[in-house]
Amino acid sequence: MSDHAITAIGFDADDTLWQNEHFYRLTEQRFTALLEAHGEEEVISSRLLAAETRNLALYGFGIKGFTLSMIETAIEITEGRVDAAVISEILAAGRELLTHPVETLPHARDAIERLSGSYRIILITKGDLFDQERKLAQSGLGDLFDAVEIVSDKTVDTYRRVFARHADGPERALMVGNSLKSDIAPAISAGGWGVYVPHPLTWSFEHVEPPTEDPRFRQIADLGELPDLVRSLD
Repeated sequence: MSDHAITAIGFDADDTLWQNEHFYRLTEQRFTALLEAHGEEEVISSRLLAAETRNLALYGFGIKGFTLSMIETAIEITEGRVDAAVISEILAAGRELLTHPVETLPHARDAIERLSGSYRIILITKGDLFDQERKLAQSGLGDLFDAVEIVSDKTVDTYRRVFARHADGPERALMVGNSLKSDIAPAISAGGWGVYVPHPLTWSFEHVEPPTEDPRFRQIADLGELPDLVRSLD
């Protein structure tokens, strides 16, 4: 066991290391345009979010569930009269999401490289297994991680299990991510540190109030600030 107070650093993937929500937003705009004859953009988007939220327990997080929720919403909004050509367009949009190029965010590689060797570096991401594996491979960051965990959801138990399996437990671990709900709050509740890196686009489902009063919460502007922050905590 290391003398460091922090021995492991977990990184979220989507919108922390690479762009993700940007492509979902573009697809949603394409979807609402397909149904513009049946309602206002805001109304269609609201109905889509409701479908996504109630379907999470069935489909989980990821593009496939998003695509099925778009189809369900189209059927509901058109009262079952949606044209087959529209369904085909929705399916095509989902397939394009599954093949979009990976755009790593500024400082991602440099931050990981500067911390690697001194800490266990763990990728903890949720979503579709094939899609997350594809993005990790295309990002060029895969070789920098000591462990990779692709999980169905991120809960307090998830962080306890992952940091116990790959490190010295959550009490000596730090989680970095753009989602307060998935990356920060449960990691802190598990006993670890949470470093929030805001992204200009974050799915509304992931919004909760930041735990600013918790002594293990930190916020940084971008990943370029992470190495110095980690060393100051350690």
